Amino acid sequence: MNPHDLSIVYTGTIIEEDGLTIGELCRACDTHAEWIICLVEESIIEPQGNEIRSWRFSGASLVRALSAFRLQRDLGVNMAGIALALDLLEEIESLRTQISLMGINGNGHKLLRKKSS
Repeated sequence: MNPHDLSIVYTGTIIEEDGLTIGELCRACDTHAEWIICLVEESIIEPQGNEIRSWRFSGASLVRALSAFRLQRDLGVNMAGIALALDLLEEIESLRTQISLMGINGNGHKLLRKKSS
């Protein structure tokens, strides 16, 4: 596994109406319900609903679950490590977005923008 595989950015539109059931999430991740329950117990993903039968998962949960699956399958990372890695990856992405919005390049210098005539 290439380190760049961990920071893959998915593009597209996630249409969320009722959310995914645990069964749908299991099929999407090609895994079993016990593994999804472990993700919930580690706060890696957060379902809506109080009982397992009524849980609904967002598109963001699907993306996190798929990333968690790859971390475990490809690198052998345990659940606590997965939670930490995904949180840190999200923080890095957030910081990159903030830096981009501030117009700072990789060297810490403000980008000069050409004035339009």
